[in-house]
Amino acid sequence: MSTETATTGRLAAQIVGSSLAEIPADVVHEAKRALLNITGCALGGSLHPAMDIAIDALGPYAGPPSAAVIGRRERFDPLFASMLNGISSHVHDYDDTTPRNYIHNSSPVASALFAYASERRVTGRDFLHAFIVGFEVVSRIGNATYPAHYDAGWHSTGSIGVFGAAVAIGRLLGLTQLQMTHAIGLAATQSAGLREMFGSMAKSFHPGRSAQSGYMAALLAQKGFTAGLRSLEGPRGFAAVQAAAYDLSKVADRFGEDFDLRVNAYKPFPCGIVIHPTIDACIQMRDEHDIDAADIVAVRLRVAPLVKDLCNKQHITCGLEGKFSIYHAAAIGLGRGKGGLGEFTDDVVTDPVLKRLREITEATGDERVSEDSVRVEVQLADGRVLSKDLAQSLGNLARPLSDAQLERKFADQADVIPRGSVDRLMSCCWNVERLADMNELIRLTVPPPA
Repeated sequence: MSTETATTGRLAAQIVGSSLAEIPADVVHEAKRALLNITGCALGGSLHPAMDIAIDALGPYAGPPSAAVIGRRERFDPLFASMLNGISSHVHDYDDTTPRNYIHNSSPVASALFAYASERRVTGRDFLHAFIVGFEVVSRIGNATYPAHYDAGWHSTGSIGVFGAAVAIGRLLGLTQLQMTHAIGLAATQSAGLREMFGSMAKSFHPGRSAQSGYMAALLAQKGFTAGLRSLEGPRGFAAVQAAAYDLSKVADRFGEDFDLRVNAYKPFPCGIVIHPTIDACIQMRDEHDIDAADIVAVRLRVAPLVKDLCNKQHITCGLEGKFSIYHAAAIGLGRGKGGLGEFTDDVVTDPVLKRLREITEATGDERVSEDSVRVEVQLADGRVLSKDLAQSLGNLARPLSDAQLERKFADQADVIPRGSVDRLMSCCWNVERLADMNELIRLTVPPPA
């Protein structure tokens, strides 16, 4: 099959032929929202222990220090910087998510682009266009293989995010259609990331590694390193190997017309998106009924079956595990009345009040409950049973975060840079297409000397 008619080659042609001028204004604005959000998440995660460990373990093997890392003073080679950006932007699980396929598109794509742009002159328009193209490619391949790929245990942010990083960097490198086809193939053969890693540092390694691998795929393709031309659709290609069922028409059909940025969701809570309804509902119940945690004798949840599949960790010992615990979600909502970064630390997870609440919480998967809703029953010591049905959770598509809410979320995570830089950095994100050099934005993310 030729590269013109094959899915991979057709997608490559559309990527190479794409133009920012043809992208609708609402999609461009949504891309800026995603950029603002992921920059904030990278700042917020930049001092996480996972970052220090990665730098300590791999820093000595890095190449010449030419690229910046969001939220850090150190510089590294661009491939390693890509990986570090991916870790920091995802480690708190606060990054945006496309609910159609549960992929965190922005992390692998932006992480590679930030590293690339920090050592070269890249205009804001070119950066924004590459980000949009990369984001859409990730979501389209995700849609084509969901749910089979995800159900098999692949963490799509890693296993599919690599494609977005490859094509985004490929756009900036000016790859030809054939080179882009090779870049997609080189990304496909590096696809990785297992859901078994949820609740550990390895989960954030997935978008970090996919950013790094995608960047490398584009560089290799630029120099003539070849790959199979049917990496997506071939009988031993990505879809056939990694998904029991798939629809590859979703990859290239209406490319440049339909945009998944329009259905992107931004998290109000730093944890798995499927437990957001429970946190939201439990906070509302606590506030409405002035519930004292000591008076609670039982909590019963009815959730979508996927919630139990992803977040059935009841006996947890660290903050990262709490991000994938439906029981911890109920405990912090009812016991603390909030679900911020502070509710997912190691110290808070081991709080005896929250531990007791987790132990008396029962979660039942129910096919009648959507993934954006929940039913909560709270039994009190005086015999009362309080209940709440939440149809849509805050931050998801029916109740999206506003631009102002995204700015507050950004500011809450940006304490690694001077207060005076925060507003300027947000302004750069909102006006990215006007920047003559993306380093104007990237420099604002680097903390001043100690």
